[in-house]
Amino acid sequence: MINKRILIQNALVVNEGEHFKGDILINGNKIARIFKNDVPSEILLDCELIDANGLTLFPGIIDDQVHFRDPGLTHKGDVYTESKAAVAGGITSFMEMPNTIPQATTQEILELKYVNASQKSLANYSFYIGATNDNIDELLKTDKHNVCGIKVFMGSSTGNMLVDSEESLSEIFSKTDLLVATHCEDEKTIQRNTKAYKDLHGEQMPIKYHPEIRSAEACYLSSSYAVGLAKKYDTRLHVLHLSSGKEMELFDDKTPSKEKRITAEVCVHHLWFDDASYDSKGTLIKWNPAIKPAADREALFQALIDNKLDVVATDHAPHTREEKDNLYFDAPSGGPLVQHALVAMLEFYHQQKLSLEFIVEKMCHAPADIFQVEDRGYIREGYFADLVLVDLHAPWEVNRDNVLYKCGWSPFEGTSFQSKVVKTFVNGKLVYDNGIFIEKQKGMRLTFSRGTRPS
Repeated sequence: MINKRILIQNALVVNEGEHFKGDILINGNKIARIFKNDVPSEILLDCELIDANGLTLFPGIIDDQVHFRDPGLTHKGDVYTESKAAVAGGITSFMEMPNTIPQATTQEILELKYVNASQKSLANYSFYIGATNDNIDELLKTDKHNVCGIKVFMGSSTGNMLVDSEESLSEIFSKTDLLVATHCEDEKTIQRNTKAYKDLHGEQMPIKYHPEIRSAEACYLSSSYAVGLAKKYDTRLHVLHLSSGKEMELFDDKTPSKEKRITAEVCVHHLWFDDASYDSKGTLIKWNPAIKPAADREALFQALIDNKLDVVATDHAPHTREEKDNLYFDAPSGGPLVQHALVAMLEFYHQQKLSLEFIVEKMCHAPADIFQVEDRGYIREGYFADLVLVDLHAPWEVNRDNVLYKCGWSPFEGTSFQSKVVKTFVNGKLVYDNGIFIEKQKGMRLTFSRGTRPS
């Protein structure tokens, strides 16, 4: 059976720095035509019509940093559950981290994650290979056309994924031609601060001291070291989840994102919350790097506007509520975000702080450009039809009943958002429709336009 073409009609299309009333023709898994004027009658007769009058059409969001916990930690989340939450939030492509069980630090384990996603994920997917102090040979085997990047934990992590050897870091930065994505926090500083605060407060230490233990100093020491290595070896570096104002001096605001060798990411929670939020949210907003004072949040927001920060992502990292409901030292860091990232960013539009075009730039265009994702991140003829229809004027409140994460909770519970994701298309197929999932077709492996294609 031949799939009928789909025509999305009368949408407010936001793309490439402009917005216009238009129609989008989908043929198979690609965008076939973009109409800014009347659609020819012969096309209208041969399409499934979707009336998007009053709705806004965005390119699908590309989230360059998630932890979907699959394999090995699937009581918290898995590729199936979290990709469902992602598409419900308008995220059509994700890049997932290697700190699963087993850790994705070999080519064989990495490929097993791709096989798993091909069977389960409703969104498009890519997976980082993880660096250790002694797996440079595995890293150098990585196909840069089929893998998003190398993840380096330059801060405390689990197992052997903390890369703290200067020799190993120099080898990684000097030898690879793949994008290197870093978690930057200085381990020695964190350990010193942890001991000092534990000596003062004991096991009952309040969560409010988290940003003083995982301090701005710890972040800056590590970020500046990574940037220094990247400049020394001309490494393609992407620094993840920046959290402090001090770090912003390390990044370029003059060069377009797609031309930078060193790029930077900020996450939704670091733009939304500040240290005053610990009083009401407690360990639910315990993240690494830590949410810091309001001055840091404001500096991050300004750096995003100034283009020092290139990408907005989630660092989606679910834990069960039981795991989070612990004293400071026992509560794990991380929280779920993919379902609510876009609507949270759209609140800044409603507050007249960001334009729709700017949000699309930082959540769709820039991640596609800096990772060199093939044929995604834009509404362009010939590109994959990853599209999101949003009602900008459909208020709703986050509560336990409408949270889709496997962990069953959200740091946004009790928050009212003015915008709502209505429909999400992945590769030309409607996969989310007003609370209903259409799961016949799974997402695709992302590919990247770097170097020579594999034969």
